[in-house]
Amino acid sequence: MKNYVLHPGSIRKLFDTIAPRYDFLNHLLSLKRDLYWRKVLGLDFSEPMVRRARRKVRKEGLMQAVALSLGDVLSLPFRNNTFSASMMAFGLRNILQKEQALSEMIRVTEKGGKVIILEFTLPRKGLMRSLYPFYFMKILPWVGGFISGDKGAYTYLPKSVFHFQYSEDYEVLMRKSGLEKVISRPLTHGIASLMVGIKNDR
Repeated sequence: MKNYVLHPGSIRKLFDTIAPRYDFLNHLLSLKRDLYWRKVLGLDFSEPMVRRARRKVRKEGLMQAVALSLGDVLSLPFRNNTFSASMMAFGLRNILQKEQALSEMIRVTEKGGKVIILEFTLPRKGLMRSLYPFYFMKILPWVGGFISGDKGAYTYLPKSVFHFQYSEDYEVLMRKSGLEKVISRPLTHGIASLMVGIKNDR
């Protein structure tokens, strides 16, 4: 299957363009399930995304509790063993050097800590398995492109997910990167999945 991951510069430009409508479309297209899937936390390589996140944090009165910065997961600006856990939400599928990204997340996580990946996946069974691909490939790109003004961004989204369709695809990468006790949990009938691995504490 063809790898639909774009060049890092193209990915940055894509997210720079859709930043003004990114949260609105996430809420709309997921029927607000994204609020359940994740909590917003900290670092992105798209400056418009970081600016909007800071405005949201300021609006909620959380400036003293949440730190946001511009950065690249391929070279995280943190010391080794800094955090009890590291998490990437809806980003790993966009990265060409996935193992390097995971290696950096592991590096900044303390021994015995968790590395967590939240990603779009495809449902495996039931009515959702039959209906979701049509929504994902036809309706979502049209609605997302119409509202964001960037049809390409929301056409790219399903293509990127179809390259890494299931949680097992991410689990293999996580184990290959050295994580242990890797488990996954489907969310909302499998249209997203949470994958968790433990950093070797030896």
